[in-house]
Amino acid sequence: MHPDIEAADRIRELLTRNLQEVFGEGDAVHRRAAIEELWAEDGVLYVPPGPVVGHDGIDHFAGMLRATHPEFVYTPTGEPQILHNAGRLGWGSGLPSHAPDYTGWDVIIVRDGRIAALYVFLDEMSEEFRRANS
Repeated sequence: MHPDIEAADRIRELLTRNLQEVFGEGDAVHRRAAIEELWAEDGVLYVPPGPVVGHDGIDHFAGMLRATHPEFVYTPTGEPQILHNAGRLGWGSGLPSHAPDYTGWDVIIVRDGRIAALYVFLDEMSEEFRRANS
């Protein structure tokens, strides 16, 4: 069974906008507005350091991550895939017009048109994966 087209389009939108407007956004005001629009209030971000809960926690984590690599861009490595109320998107992060420094996958669970959970998988061959898991 496939999700209806409207729901699938929303999941695609959430994946791509979250990548750019939350994790790729350097402006704190714009990032916070995107979090409030895209994320459920009780949304959970699952990242290697541990789960992060709610708008304030997600905003803080994304801001800190952005500060570590302010010049990096996030680039999708394919098209989002949708299954029921979930979706995944591969991405790379690095300097513009260069090969990515690290890559990974975002997997989201959607509830009521917003991100209820995001699981961030870093590809194991990247330095970022080794740093996050040391």
